[in-house]
Amino acid sequence: MFCYSMTKFLYILTFIVYAMIGEAYALASGTIINAMATGKGSAYGIDLKLYSKVTLSKDRKIIGIIRDDPKEDTKLIEICAKKVLELFDLRMGATIETRSEIPIARGLKSSSAAANATVLATLSAIKKLGYDTSISDEEVVKIGVEASIEAGVTITGAYDDACASFFGGVVVTDNYRRKILRRESFPEYNVVIFYGEKAYTKDVDLKKIKIFKDVVDVAFKEALNGNYLSAMILNGLIYCTALGYPTEPVVLSMQSGALASGLSGKGSAYTILVDKDNLEDVLSSLKRLKGNIIVTKVNNHGAKVLK
Repeated sequence: MFCYSMTKFLYILTFIVYAMIGEAYALASGTIINAMATGKGSAYGIDLKLYSKVTLSKDRKIIGIIRDDPKEDTKLIEICAKKVLELFDLRMGATIETRSEIPIARGLKSSSAAANATVLATLSAIKKLGYDTSISDEEVVKIGVEASIEAGVTITGAYDDACASFFGGVVVTDNYRRKILRRESFPEYNVVIFYGEKAYTKDVDLKKIKIFKDVVDVAFKEALNGNYLSAMILNGLIYCTALGYPTEPVVLSMQSGALASGLSGKGSAYTILVDKDNLEDVLSSLKRLKGNIIVTKVNNHGAKVLK
């Protein structure tokens, strides 16, 4: 009888612990049009993932842990979990743990990925407690965007980055109006990422960037018309100038056969779209420069709940 009772107790305990956990991932994304100058942008999903695991608790404490870089600020993921709990009027705590394939603070939208993944993981954990968590994909993204603004990790709300991270493929957006203007699958190009030191949005001189708003708008219109490659090249050269980054990675990769190349976000990463025939030539050209290289591809599938 004792053994049966203990087995039943452990089964119930295991069920309760499992029921309090949700896991999900979201994507990195690359810039086609940086929205900082005009509030309108475009981005595409990259097959690098950030994973978030949310464990609910009854103590009301919300604790974030960034496994890959414990010194990074956890405010964003904590705000995301808090907002989802408040949406369902739940007076609970949460421990949020993230691990990532995305280099942090390089302009590859790790913040958008962290927000999306954490919102999805928190919803998944709440659903296992018996709640109806069926909200729209757009609402999921907007929760993360509002959390990003509150945490101070974005200037425009980064709706373009958040949508590319969540949906995959390519998006064109009006960030201030939180509106998708164009969305479609993107050819599954190879993506070469070349990056250096960390760079933070809070350090960006927005006044300097806005000087270039008219030419950025020209590039944006190209993206809105579906001319993503030319838009990406033009945007990349503009923002290299505005933010003080060298254009050598753009020029060298284009000379080596890249389809498009440009600075991603506020840097330091450059994302380069390449077909398979020119991949080795592009990699060889970038190896002449000092920096880190990742080879991946476009992702059209988007974010996903794992459990």
